[in-house]
Amino acid sequence: MKLEQIKVKLDEGAKMPERAHTDDAGLDIFAPHSVILPAGKSATVDTGVHIEIPKGYVGLLKSKSGLNVRHSITGEGVIDHGYTGSITVKLYNNSKGEKIHFFEKGDKLIQLLIVPIETPKLVLVETIKELYGCATERGDN
Repeated sequence: MKLEQIKVKLDEGAKMPERAHTDDAGLDIFAPHSVILPAGKSATVDTGVHIEIPKGYVGLLKSKSGLNVRHSITGEGVIDHGYTGSITVKLYNNSKGEKIHFFEKGDKLIQLLIVPIETPKLVLVETIKELYGCATERGDN
């Protein structure tokens, strides 16, 4: 099933997620207010963005590569189908020393990818070998 649209609700001060380029996989999520992120610390930001993830999909919050490469800022998260609360991101400043990072209102914080998923039932077995009919070359290494 190809997704044509996804419903988004914005709290006051929140900005609509957007792609920097038409064919980008990730939707940029923006700071709804200024954020101070000291070196070696984390900050949790309520973005004010609510999104309706369709059944059969998941929203993956992934670090912006530019923030990671240039400023050592990372963040990750999962938004399951059914969660319609505000997207809250936890960002980590992995810098050493006194390198404080300042986000101004409207700065890109993180990116959101909408990805199809499978939700198979789990089957308990004695060994994985029983599940596949043969052992793998790697095993538990």
